[in-house]
Amino acid sequence: MTGTNMLNDMISDEKMMMRAIDNATKARPACLPNPWVGAVLVSSDDEVFDGYTQKFGQSHAEVICIDKAGAHAQGATLYTTLEPCSHKGKTGPCILKIIESGINRVVIGTKDPDEHVNGAGVSALEDAGIEVATGLLENLVVNQLEPYLHHRKTGRPYVIAKIAATMDGKVAAPDGSSQWITGAEARREGHRLRAFSDAICVGRGTVLADNPQLTVRDWTPEGGSTESLDPKRIVLGTIPEEAAIRPCYEHQGSLEELLEKLGDEGVLQLLVEGGATTLKSFHEEGLIDRYEIFLAPAFMEGDNGMSIFSGNGISTISELWRGQILEVNQLGNDLKITIIPEHD
Repeated sequence: MTGTNMLNDMISDEKMMMRAIDNATKARPACLPNPWVGAVLVSSDDEVFDGYTQKFGQSHAEVICIDKAGAHAQGATLYTTLEPCSHKGKTGPCILKIIESGINRVVIGTKDPDEHVNGAGVSALEDAGIEVATGLLENLVVNQLEPYLHHRKTGRPYVIAKIAATMDGKVAAPDGSSQWITGAEARREGHRLRAFSDAICVGRGTVLADNPQLTVRDWTPEGGSTESLDPKRIVLGTIPEEAAIRPCYEHQGSLEELLEKLGDEGVLQLLVEGGATTLKSFHEEGLIDRYEIFLAPAFMEGDNGMSIFSGNGISTISELWRGQILEVNQLGNDLKITIIPEHD
C-alpha cells in the first residue's frame, strides 16, 4: 500500500468514526442506563449504514447497523465508539452478531472498562479472525462517554454541579427566593441536563424554600417526548410529606455513602442542583467532576445575597480553588460555563 493510500484510509477511518460519534448523540437519553454508543458499517462496495443504541432492552448500535446492512455486512468494516459487548444482558452479546455477519474489520473508539467486557470483546473478535483497531479518536469518544466510563472505573456516578447565578455570584436573594435568575434558554438547557442524568440531588433547604418538582418539563428530545425522562430525586435530609418533589429518596448519611449507594444502583450521572450548603458540601469534599455554571447578566448587589457556596471561604489567595474552563456557550442572554477541577 502506498503512503498516499494509507493516508486516504486514515482520513476515511477518522471520517467514519466522527460519523459514529455523531450517531451516538442520538442515543441519549433514551438508551439509559446503557452507554450511548454510535456505530457505522461500511460495506465492501462503500454503502454506509448507521446505528445507535436504542431504548434499554432493545438493540445496541452495532446490531442496528448489521440488521440494516443485511448481506452487505459480509466483508464490511464496522466502526463503533465503544468496544462491543461480549456478555449477555438484556440483549445478546454484540460480538456474536458481528462474527456471524461476516464483517472482517472492526474499528473501536475506546475499550469498555466494564468488568464483563474490558478487552474480552476485542479478544473474541480477534480469535474469530477479524481485524481489530482500537483507540481511533479516543479523546473525543472518552469525552462523550465520560459519565459511563467514570462509573465503570470508580463504581460511583459522575457528579455534575448545576449552578444558576448572577454576575456577582449570587444564587438567591436574602429572602431565599431564586426563581428565576436565568432565562428560558438556560432553563431548557438545565432540563436537558436533568434528562441526561439518572438522579438529581438537592438539599432540604431548597425544597422548603422553592418546593421544586425537579422534573424534565422544558426540554424534549428530537422526535421524542419527556415521558420517563425524569431522574430519580434525592433530598439531603427529611422533608414534608406534601413536598412537590415526592416521590423521592431522603438521604441522611454522608455524601460518600450516597455516591456508593447510587453507584451500586447503576446511576451513571448525578446532577446536583443546590442549594448553596449542598453545593459547598460536594465541592469541599472534592466530589464534583464537572461544574455547569449559568451566569445571568444581572447583579444582586451588596453582601446579603446568598453566594454559590455558603459559609466561610478561604483565608488567603494561595488557597484559591482553580479549575479548567472546557467550554463557554451563550444561551439567550445568559452564559453557560463548563468547568472541571484542575488536575496535576
